Amino acid sequence: MTDLTYVVIQSHVSEFPKPLTLRSGDRVSIGERYDGPEDWPDWYLCSAPGQEAGFVPRQILDRHADGSGTVLEDFTNRELSVAKGERLRGNRSLNGWLWATRASDGATGWVPLESLEVRGA
Repeated sequence: MTDLTYVVIQSHVSEFPKPLTLRSGDRVSIGERYDGPEDWPDWYLCSAPGQEAGFVPRQILDRHADGSGTVLEDFTNRELSVAKGERLRGNRSLNGWLWATRASDGATGWVPLESLEVRGA
């Protein structure tokens, strides 16, 4: 898929200063499914040794019967704080979020799709 350009139509500030960073093959404990008013389905609160818990998309988890899971690809739940009017590039969206790169400084992170508008390729 080709990267698309987005403009921020609603500011977003990360509430998680210490993102969870996982590598393919890591084991995690899988907790509750995110249940908020937003349309962000299939994010699960996961914990890994030495890190604060964070939400991880179902698509990258191989769930086990004992409540644990194996991470299927490298992943961080780092959110990108953005201000209205900023331009971003992104091509991967999962469950209501976009992995984006800010045009002005190259910073990367997840941004809620509801805060963005596509502006073309």
